[in-house]
Parts: sequence; C-alpha cells; structure tokens
Amino acid sequence: MPKSSSKKERPVEELNYEEALAELEEIVASLEEGQGQLEDAIRLFERGQALAARCGALLEAAELKVKQIGGEEVADFEEESE
Repeated sequence: MPKSSSKKERPVEELNYEEALAELEEIVASLEEGQGQLEDAIRLFERGQALAARCGALLEAAELKVKQIGGEEVADFEEESE
C-alpha cells in the first residue's frame, strides 16, 4: 500500500486532473493487491472516492468549457472499427 507517512497527502481540491488520476490508479492497484490492514484499506478507499469525485468534477468543467468555446454540443466519442 502507498505509504502516507513518507509523503504528506495534498488536499484533493489542490490536485489537477492528471495528478488526481495518477494517485487514484495507485490506490486502485494497492487495494487490488489486498495487502495491509483493514483500516489502511478503508482510508485508501475513502481517498480514492474523493479522487474519483475530483476527476469527475474536473472533466465536467472541461466539457462545459469546450461547449462554451465551440458553441455546440459536444459529440460523443465513437471509436472507428477497423
């Protein structure tokens, strides 16, 4: 599990999208390993929930900005089949 004692966690509100996503990915990997104490897992899960909410909020803000700039609705992304 990531050691919070080795580095101080920054408040979620201060993280940009890339930082929040990277930390969330670390937490998911750590929780998937299943090692460590239950209390640590709960703390990591709570932090992960906050990070996921932060990422969602930042994505919504970015989508709104794109809509304002483009003046149109944002089209859904569709992968081209090969």
